[in-house]
Amino acid sequence: MVVSMQDKDLNVFRRKSTSLPASTAITCFTRGLDLRKGTEDVLCPANCPLWQFYVFGDGVYASLSSVCGAAIHSGVITNRGGAVRVQTLPGQENYPAVNANGIQSQVLSRWASSFSVTAGTKSTALEAVGRSVSTARPSTGKRPKKTLDKKAGNKDCKADIAFLIDGSYNIGQRRFNLQKNFVGKVAVMLGIGTEGPHVGVVQASEHPKIEFYLKNFTATKEVLFAIKELGFRGGNSNTGKALKYTAQKFFSLENGARKGIPKIIVVFLDGWPSDDLEEAGIVAREFGVNVFIVSVAKPTTEELGMVQDIGFVDKAVCRNNGFFSYQMPTWFGTTKYVKPLVQKLCSHEQMLCSKTCYNSVNIGFLIDGSSSIGESNFRLVLEFVSNVAKAFEISDIGSKVAAVQFTYDQRTEFGFTDFVTKDKVLSAIRSIQYMSGGTATGDAITFTTRNVFGPVKDGPNKNFLIVLTDGQSYDDVRGPAAAAQKAGITVFSVGVAWAPLDDLKDMASEPRESHTFFTREFTGLEQMVPDIIRGICKDFLDSKQ
Repeated sequence: MVVSMQDKDLNVFRRKSTSLPASTAITCFTRGLDLRKGTEDVLCPANCPLWQFYVFGDGVYASLSSVCGAAIHSGVITNRGGAVRVQTLPGQENYPAVNANGIQSQVLSRWASSFSVTAGTKSTALEAVGRSVSTARPSTGKRPKKTLDKKAGNKDCKADIAFLIDGSYNIGQRRFNLQKNFVGKVAVMLGIGTEGPHVGVVQASEHPKIEFYLKNFTATKEVLFAIKELGFRGGNSNTGKALKYTAQKFFSLENGARKGIPKIIVVFLDGWPSDDLEEAGIVAREFGVNVFIVSVAKPTTEELGMVQDIGFVDKAVCRNNGFFSYQMPTWFGTTKYVKPLVQKLCSHEQMLCSKTCYNSVNIGFLIDGSSSIGESNFRLVLEFVSNVAKAFEISDIGSKVAAVQFTYDQRTEFGFTDFVTKDKVLSAIRSIQYMSGGTATGDAITFTTRNVFGPVKDGPNKNFLIVLTDGQSYDDVRGPAAAAQKAGITVFSVGVAWAPLDDLKDMASEPRESHTFFTREFTGLEQMVPDIIRGICKDFLDSKQ
């Protein structure tokens, strides 16, 4: 039997690698926070698209940075890929922006964790060689081309996107066709698929028209055909009316919107809108929608007098920080503008308006399990906890819930990272067993602040603690509650039956009146649920001002 040189190389590699630790092959867009070990050897692929990398910092990188992007940025590897050792580090402040090796890193004021990158170990390099050899084609020795799973799409760019195109007389039939061509190019580069971005189209004119929803097409070819078939409607460019309509009607679950996925409206505007965009922008933000404005052919000096508000772009976009506005001088020669726009739309960490009170909070429940409550009333307390939790979008990237039961002692029923779906959280709440005992609320607040909120204190979500009790605490509650609030936790106190109002107010955050609740009967907890939810959302919005 003739043994090829390729087979010999593979056999040598296998003999050498049997005693070496395995390393992990990652994608171009694997982030530091996606890795689970303190130190990990990884393999970066070749030919990653540099323009799609998101990197924050220099030398020490925020954990939401691409590992391979950071490795290229720091000079550890080139874009031919290679072995990288990733070391997890604590979070820090002031990650700088530095342009190096073809990658522009970005500024980040603060993040909860970091990492550094160095050259990978010999074992990692050997494994890279082994994979290269084992995947080569027998006849030519060349590596096969990486095949894209077209059905799944670009999994690194999960987003639900509405293209709000301009169909008014401002743009006209010819430029309308050029606009469709540009939108089609953007759709192709996004990598539409079942597990990637989903898109739909709304046409703005005299009256908005939803051309197709997110659920209608999940393949690029289908989307391109649907865009090509769009007819020009004409009329005034009532973009504000169309934006408001899209924010309110387009992103429902029935129409294909997905939970936990960023919602984006890309508004294409030729010239200027005929109506007001400010109110529509406010509505979109309230619905958790990220609004981008792609403006083409700004109004001339003579035309400015016809524009209702020359600052309409800044008032409509998600944030007026420059990221959400995009200017093109003309509809001709737009190919070079496709990649930068797609890069923005795939930058999930920049989607600031995806953060709402429903998907960006940690809610801890501190539940009194003392003897005075009794088993039947304890079940009513758990029903209250469940009803509050149901209102929030619980997921690994969304809101999180934890529960602690206390008497003289404390018992963590489950932490913020134990369950990352709503169904599992609700099941865990129903499974809580009544402890029975005394009442030491102050110690319980201290325990919860340290052990439950401590691990998430530097995370992106805003922290809330809801304390439920039916009586007098045997220890001081004012000091522990003040410490919790100093740690960034907003405290709501909920009292039942014999709970002293003074204790409740001492625990509650300012203004105490809106963070303190009381009912004589446990059955009255049900009526408090909407007020608690509204209170959390009000505090969340106030913190973002």
